Amino acid sequence: MRFLPVGDSMTIGATGDFTWRYRLWQHLGAVCPTPYEIVGPRTTLYDPEANAPLSHAYADPSFPPDARRHLAGWGEGWLHMAPEIADAVREAEADVLLVSLGLIDLGFYTDAEQTAANARTFITAARTANPHIRMVLLPVIPNVRAESDAPFAASCARFNELLAKAVADLDTPSSPLLLASRPPGYDIHTDTYDGTHPGPTGEHLLAAAFADAMHQAWGLGGPYARQRAASVPA
Repeated sequence: MRFLPVGDSMTIGATGDFTWRYRLWQHLGAVCPTPYEIVGPRTTLYDPEANAPLSHAYADPSFPPDARRHLAGWGEGWLHMAPEIADAVREAEADVLLVSLGLIDLGFYTDAEQTAANARTFITAARTANPHIRMVLLPVIPNVRAESDAPFAASCARFNELLAKAVADLDTPSSPLLLASRPPGYDIHTDTYDGTHPGPTGEHLLAAAFADAMHQAWGLGGPYARQRAASVPA
C-alpha cells in the first residue's frame, strides 16, 4: 500500500516541526502487517526565513528520507493541487491519498462553491492516473480567523457541506472516497502554535483522524494509539 499525503501548510509543516505525516508514519509502522510506503514528489519543510520549502530540519532527524515524501505546500490549496495530482499519483503509483486542503483556498483564493468545484476536479484528475485510487478527505478545520470573521467562518462551514456532498456523489466501489471526521477535541488554542498550524498534540490528532477513518471504513492498519497522542515530546 502506497500512501500519498496531500495538503497545505498544515501538512508540509515548517522548520522544526514533527508534522502529522511523521506521526502517521510512526503509527503505520506499528500497525501495518504488510509492507507500505509513504510516497510523493516532495520531502522538505517550509523554511520561514527563506520563505520557501527548503528545510530538512525535522524535529526528529531520524525521520527516514523516504518516509518524508508528500505533495504539500505552504499557501497551496485545491486550486494548486488539482493540476498536480494526476502526475503525482502516476509517478508515485499511489494507492491512497490522504488529503487536508481548503483552508488556504477559502482564506485567499476561492469561495466555498469554487473551492468545492476544484475538489471535484482534483478527484477526477487523480482517477485518471489510477482508476482504483482511494482517498481520505479531511474537512476544513476553521482557524483563529474564523473567531472574528463571521463570513469566513460561514464559508468554512459551507465548504465542508459541499465537500461531504462531493464525497457522497463521487464515491464508487472501485475508487472509494472517505470523509474523515474533524478530530474530536481539536482546539486551535491548545493544539496549534499560532491558531492554525498544529503543534505536537494537534499533529497526533490529525494523524489519528486519517488512521481511524481508514481502519474503521476499510480495515486498513489499526486504531490510533491514544497513549501515543497523550505522551507527546516536549
